[in-house]
Amino acid sequence: MGNSALKAHLETAQKTGVFQLTGKGLTEFPEDLQKLTSNLRTIDLSNNKIELLPPLIGKFSFLKSLALNNNKLSALPEELCKLKKLETLHLNGNHLRQLPAAFGQLSALKTLSLSGNQLQTVPTQLSGLRHLDVVDLSKNQIQNVPDTVGELQAIELNLNQNQISQISVQISHCPRLKVLRLEENCLELSMLPESILSDSQISLLAVEGNLFEIKKLRELEGYDKYMERFTATKKKFA
Repeated sequence: MGNSALKAHLETAQKTGVFQLTGKGLTEFPEDLQKLTSNLRTIDLSNNKIELLPPLIGKFSFLKSLALNNNKLSALPEELCKLKKLETLHLNGNHLRQLPAAFGQLSALKTLSLSGNQLQTVPTQLSGLRHLDVVDLSKNQIQNVPDTVGELQAIELNLNQNQISQISVQISHCPRLKVLRLEENCLELSMLPESILSDSQISLLAVEGNLFEIKKLRELEGYDKYMERFTATKKKFA
């Protein structure tokens, strides 16, 4: 991509607050973007070949949405955590194994997508985020869901297509969790905490493709209570 093309994109971004450059084979974050740190609200650099996100990302203090799906990121800089206005972060299809220690400082974050990375656990940093609505951790290498998940504020948690065989009973204490997706994991029925059914806010539990037959779920203590929530929610959206 030539300089003139990039210049045109920068000029548009200055007016619109949106910089979108996807599928152009970029190997690095465009340094010229730092001229627009106070303009940009949205950056989308998905479907490129970016391996590193530079520390200057922390200077985009008005950024609300950042998308870097399908790149080659294996780590994120701590500076990313300075983005106090960031509401949406899409990082699907990268090589991330963990999140920066200060990730909990992204206090405005509502939507986080990390599908198709190499995470091995549900990041504990997520528990500090008070406005999270949707967290997508599908298609990672997560094997267990730790106790810290009980503090997660999300409304929807997607853990489909991982290797989960253990879930902390604390998940039933999530104050806002309505949708829990656990399809295609390694769960035995005995490893699914019954309190998810009997004693949580969860009104949609998706568990197809695990090591038990779905009809066995219906025999569990608490299934009737779960069905009451499920039906009530269905009516609300009907």
